[in-house]
Amino acid sequence: MLYRLLADAVMLAHFGFLVFLAVGGFLAWRWPRVLVAHAAAVVWGALSVFVGLACPLTGWENRLRRLSGEQGLPAGFVDTYLTGVIYPQEHVLAAQLLVAGLVAASWLGLAVRHGTRPHGVNR
Repeated sequence: MLYRLLADAVMLAHFGFLVFLAVGGFLAWRWPRVLVAHAAAVVWGALSVFVGLACPLTGWENRLRRLSGEQGLPAGFVDTYLTGVIYPQEHVLAAQLLVAGLVAASWLGLAVRHGTRPHGVNR
């Protein structure tokens, strides 16, 4: 029971990471220091997509699910919980481009929001 709860907690953390990856740049509009963590998340996400870097959260969830007597994830986290559930398999590229667009829009908005402010003016 404990291992299953821990596996579920890792799964929720993984979802949280993916949400942060997609929209964390918008949080930086209010809290600019978030941008460093968001940039790290974007780099990790890009490496995962382009290089196939395995996410440790997936490994942890798999291990915890097996310790709880379950089989573990049939595929990676995204393939198990998102592809075919949130969006169809044939739209993987569209989903990736949507996330990239959200990141780009948030960073562009951050640059406009904080780059056009006159020096010495605080909000």
